[in-house]
Amino acid sequence: MRKIILIVVLVLVSNTFFAQSVFDKFDNQDDITTIIVNKKMFTLMSKVDTKDKETQQYLALIKKLDNLKVFVTQSDKKSDEMKAVAEKFIKTAGLEELMRINEKGKNIKIYVKSGSTDTQIKELLMFIEGSGKEETVLMSLTGNFDIDELSVLTDKMNLPGGDDLKKASKKK
Repeated sequence: MRKIILIVVLVLVSNTFFAQSVFDKFDNQDDITTIIVNKKMFTLMSKVDTKDKETQQYLALIKKLDNLKVFVTQSDKKSDEMKAVAEKFIKTAGLEELMRINEKGKNIKIYVKSGSTDTQIKELLMFIEGSGKEETVLMSLTGNFDIDELSVLTDKMNLPGGDDLKKASKKK
């Protein structure tokens, strides 16, 4: 029985480690712009005192987030590499497709790992495959948040691909 428990713990720990580090290979690479926001920064940001209702919604969402990683490139080689890593991660992490959009030469795919309710999200992965001069964007967002709250986040943080994510939360 001890061996089984030990094996289960090791599998869970290795899956958590894999999930946290799979996209880190794109950090500090030439031709890739990286934005990484960790739990500590979200905690600090959420302590702002405001009376504005929209900002209060934003701060309430911020408290629910653990990690945000955004990688942006115009390099075809890096774009192909990001796509391959994202596809592998989607299969191994148990993400389900939320929606797919093909618009003006951009392929936008949004995947989620659901939480306790239909609208609760533990993890969101968005991949925008640009073509030609369009940017490729890979975004990973973890926490425990509601899909409807994302439009507030994208407005306030001005994220690459934010308009596409905003459309997705409205179409859901």
